[in-house]
Amino acid sequence: MTSDDTRSPHPGRRELLAWAGALTAAAATGGWLTAGTAAAATANAAAPGAAPLGAHAAAAAPASTFAPLRPPAVPLAVRSPYLSTWLPADNLAGTWSTFWNGHVTALCGLARIDGAAYVFAGAPSLPDGPALTPMTQVSLELTATRSVYRLSGGGVTLTVTFLSPVDLGDLRRQSVPLSYVTVRAESGDGQPHAVDVHLDVSGEWVHGDTSTPITWAQQQAGAMTVLTAQPATPGVLQENGDQASWGQLVLAASTGSGVTWQIGQDTVVRAASAGGGQLAGTVDSGQPRAISDRWPVLGLNRDFGTVQPGTPSAEFTATLGHVRTPAVSYLGTQLQPWWTHYWSSWTDMVQWFDADHAAALSAATALDQRVHDDAAAAVGGGTTGEHYAAVCALALRQAVAGTELVDRGGSPWAFLKEISSDGNMSTIDLVYPAFPAYLYLSPDYLRLLLEPLLDYPEHGGWPKEFAEHDLGSSYPNATGHNDGDEEDMPVEESANTLIMAAALIQRLPAADASSFATAHYPILRQWAEYLTANALDPGFQNQTDDFTGFIAHSANLALKGIIGIGAMGVVAAAAGNGSDAAHYATVARGYVSQWTTLAADSSGAHLKLAYDQDGTWSLKYNGFPDRLLGLDLVPTGTAAREAAWYASQAGGYGVVLDPRNDYTKGDWELWTAAWLADHGGIRDALVEGVYGFADTTPQRVPFSDWYTVASAAQRGFQCRPVVGGMFALVLPPAASTVVWCRIQNQNSGKVLAVSGMSLADSAEVTQYADNGTADHVWTLLDNGDGTVRIANRNSGKVLAVHDQSLDDGAHVQQYQDNGTPDHVWRIVDNGDGWSKIVNVRSGKLLAVDGASTADAAQVTQWTDNGTTDHLWRLI
Repeated sequence: MTSDDTRSPHPGRRELLAWAGALTAAAATGGWLTAGTAAAATANAAAPGAAPLGAHAAAAAPASTFAPLRPPAVPLAVRSPYLSTWLPADNLAGTWSTFWNGHVTALCGLARIDGAAYVFAGAPSLPDGPALTPMTQVSLELTATRSVYRLSGGGVTLTVTFLSPVDLGDLRRQSVPLSYVTVRAESGDGQPHAVDVHLDVSGEWVHGDTSTPITWAQQQAGAMTVLTAQPATPGVLQENGDQASWGQLVLAASTGSGVTWQIGQDTVVRAASAGGGQLAGTVDSGQPRAISDRWPVLGLNRDFGTVQPGTPSAEFTATLGHVRTPAVSYLGTQLQPWWTHYWSSWTDMVQWFDADHAAALSAATALDQRVHDDAAAAVGGGTTGEHYAAVCALALRQAVAGTELVDRGGSPWAFLKEISSDGNMSTIDLVYPAFPAYLYLSPDYLRLLLEPLLDYPEHGGWPKEFAEHDLGSSYPNATGHNDGDEEDMPVEESANTLIMAAALIQRLPAADASSFATAHYPILRQWAEYLTANALDPGFQNQTDDFTGFIAHSANLALKGIIGIGAMGVVAAAAGNGSDAAHYATVARGYVSQWTTLAADSSGAHLKLAYDQDGTWSLKYNGFPDRLLGLDLVPTGTAAREAAWYASQAGGYGVVLDPRNDYTKGDWELWTAAWLADHGGIRDALVEGVYGFADTTPQRVPFSDWYTVASAAQRGFQCRPVVGGMFALVLPPAASTVVWCRIQNQNSGKVLAVSGMSLADSAEVTQYADNGTADHVWTLLDNGDGTVRIANRNSGKVLAVHDQSLDDGAHVQQYQDNGTPDHVWRIVDNGDGWSKIVNVRSGKLLAVDGASTADAAQVTQWTDNGTTDHLWRLI
């Protein structure tokens, strides 16, 4: 990473950032607050003979409260991969805001109260005065769309709100790469006070390298004062330190009464507000110059006049963001941002955004409440409900801001950046963990993310039979991989895409679902065929948790592939292809029956990490899409067994991904919780683990998804959109695609059951009183030729005859669905509401040993001799 200060031997601004963030004491006078964006002031703060940082601090003020949690980093302006500024500390005053990767993107807030200067945001100092006193933070309230600070000082309370709208149902509002900062003052001591406030942002928002020369300007756009800064020599569609090397920083506000502005050196502009309460309305002529050369800032000041007791000031609202054109490149074609669909110029967009503030705030407030209420209800309310709602609130802006909308030939597309890991463009296995948030907010937004991922293999030259990993190695350029040289994850990405397509189809209006399924049917079917050939026992393949390494015979990856095949059945049904729908549903159920045996550990206590690794285990988070899609593939007994095992392995902050390592991923924790939502104990333990991590982790970075379970320490990754996976529990499952029933015997009145609710191959099938246990539940799998296989809900196994016997009295058992002929049955209507169930291999009927009416009597096969124990019905 680029150093922020190469001129001084003293500690750099990152060290200073950490020091400032560690301070909790308030300061009385100058010298406490560290340098503005000026490296010279940084050096001054740490120079020999200078007062130690915090040496002039007064007695510690009461600590701020945090609701609903203490975030590891606070989202301030978070709307796109390139507008992503956070506060990596508890207190808004005393620490510089940063880009998601830690590069300072300074935002400074000053308040002049009765002539005395205070700081409410950032860590500025004015070596030549006036003295700056930090305001005391009273509280931070975090919602899904807003970060709201309350600070006090000089008898005045400020409310500072950072609003980053999230509105996936309104693409016009969502497409705008801008955010709001609002400040309101009120008397805190019952006395009137003269108040003005100052906001500025530094050139560090413009480029990732502070030695880069930039230029700046002021202009009027209607009734707005608009301040901008941009690279002197833009690197179009290039990045430096993950920041865009083209486009412009925008700070704007309505020009109304009491608003003044200035562009210039940080200390000069801030001193004007701190000392005189207004800015000069001038543009520093010393441009272009390096960001680090006298640290140019864009500044605004609003004079509130006298704030009377009981009457808050008007709100001062500033628009802050980063505007760039083009947005991305797709296979060599530059695509414009989607906001250009609505406005012919970015200044028109800025004016609209300013005017939209009230409506945007209303929509945001409604969304905040919706997220809270839906999340809390998803886990039954109570403390865990509040904690889950807090996790979702923290995740939302990050999940959505990892994506952006572009114009593809007059239609919207969305792309996602793989932030902080590879920087790839629209990585499928990043969209996949994130997609619950998009599906929750607006299913059609998921479609916009999927369209380019399907367009490339359909029309762009992708050469392989399975789905691609991503659209390009480096955002924002979707260069593709027509040479085939990429990070292949064949089963992973093919299944991911099929699962997301099916989830989307189930939530679109019927006509739209049919259109989507039909348009993309050939490529989706191609990938389903690949999975049919490769998913049951994946070879030595890479998968989404690639930091753990390649793995052969992965049980979790196999499960994903099997569910992907089942998802193709949903796609086929939407496309009107009933034959394919039945085929893929049948294949998936047959495979999952075998999977339960292949993956079962010899202990009987859990499933294995890999088929050939007895004694191992892992989180089977890929069970979640089975529940989400209503496929009902994973047997209920298997889920219950896994739930019990995970509960026995839970640590301080959840459950490790697998015992090879001491870490987990928060998205997969909550996918697992969503899969096991009917098992409240482990569900709640997983939710509380992720909440605890977010609330206590010592690493002050945007929400990480990878952490150590025992200590809540970040292992890597930050600010990734995959935290959209936190919304898995909020999504209601689709209606089951399977007809489940009980099978009742006429003679005894009892139902078909599995002895001891066993999950094992060769477990005996019996009859038992209908007491509601899951082993009494079955489904008929249509073989397409008038015959069926009969599968058990609890075990996933099918009705079979011991050793494929042809004899009368041979025991009927359950067995994995491996294609042997004794698994095939024919239902013969007896004409009176009852039926005979005939084994196709032996020609004998399903019967009860000795025509018994007792619980646990053995079910057998027998020659058709007319007894009533040979008659059954589905109930």
